[in-house]
Amino acid sequence: MGNQDSGKKPINAKTIMQEKNEQEKAKKYNKYVENKTPKPDLLKDMFNAFWVGGVICTIGQAFTNFYSSKGLAEEDAAAYTTISLILLAVLLTAFNVFSKITKIGGAGSLVPITGFANSVAAPAIEFGVEGEVYGKGCKIFTIAGPVILFGIFSSWVLGFIYWIGMITGVVG
Repeated sequence: MGNQDSGKKPINAKTIMQEKNEQEKAKKYNKYVENKTPKPDLLKDMFNAFWVGGVICTIGQAFTNFYSSKGLAEEDAAAYTTISLILLAVLLTAFNVFSKITKIGGAGSLVPITGFANSVAAPAIEFGVEGEVYGKGCKIFTIAGPVILFGIFSSWVLGFIYWIGMITGVVG
């Protein structure tokens, strides 16, 4: 029993030196990464997200005003606005402009419907060279798929909770 191998390395000077070298390498690497990692300018990033998102919303409002001026009902104008923003985002993605806007505006360009359209269009364009099925078909929802999945699942869970509340009389 006293001679069983416990799987541990024997502790000697060589092992201690190897561990110290590995720790030193890890410290140097972490310092290197810290020096190379860009430091975000939070105030500038928030300002850019604000104005880029504002421009997108202003464009959306312009679409809504245009469609309303053509006699469409408010609901229909909103639907056409959504479709127009999605089309615009897909076109900007196809011409590699949306990524430049996102570089400047960050979440300001990704949060509106335009960001979702970009997340579907970008993989379809990128993997289109691999063919219709294995390229576009398999990769189109790489980014947007989890959003769709968890959005639908969350809606189902909340709907179920609401339904239980209706049955029990908690929700009126």
